Amino acid sequence: MIAPDFSIESSFWQKGYQSLAGIDEVGRGSWAGPVVAAAVILPLDFEIPKNFGDSKQIKPHLRKRFDKLIKDKSIGYSIAKISVAKINKLGIGNASQMAFRKCLKELIVKPDYILVDAFYIKHVNRKNQMAIIKGDEKSVTIAAASIIAKVYRDNLMKKLSRIYKSYGFAKNKGYGTKFHKEAIKTRGFSKIHRTSFKLKFLDNE
Repeated sequence: MIAPDFSIESSFWQKGYQSLAGIDEVGRGSWAGPVVAAAVILPLDFEIPKNFGDSKQIKPHLRKRFDKLIKDKSIGYSIAKISVAKINKLGIGNASQMAFRKCLKELIVKPDYILVDAFYIKHVNRKNQMAIIKGDEKSVTIAAASIIAKVYRDNLMKKLSRIYKSYGFAKNKGYGTKFHKEAIKTRGFSKIHRTSFKLKFLDNE
């Protein structure tokens, strides 16, 4: 596993920036459920735990532990979700951008600068942000945002699996597993499926 560090953050701290917000989203490629973004501002003395990193590479029990640590130690954090209805209406790209802006707006502490995984945030001055490819593997602050976003969304999908019982959401979190694909073929879409994705495998049956 690639371990993120504070190299990027340190370069900004040395320039006098204090509050750096890391932002990431989860659920972008999922077939069902909302897209979720999180913003985190960590203190300069945050101690990076062993095995800390990109949420996709961390086992669930560690994500849960790190989620609590981040929330306890952070200067500020926020989580924002955008509904399936919005995703189907606006497209996943625009919905993800909405999630970025919403979690940024809901931060109690206004950041001096923003570090974002992969994408610039539209309608936010580019002078005040940096888009970092694979940022959750490089920046501890972005990795922290990815962790709390994923824990939040995974818990949400587990709750939704009790309502929509046929699709295996508790396990697949809405992503395109073989079981999920077969469930859609058999039962069709649920109310929380992203019909705007026009899932191609259905057209070939």
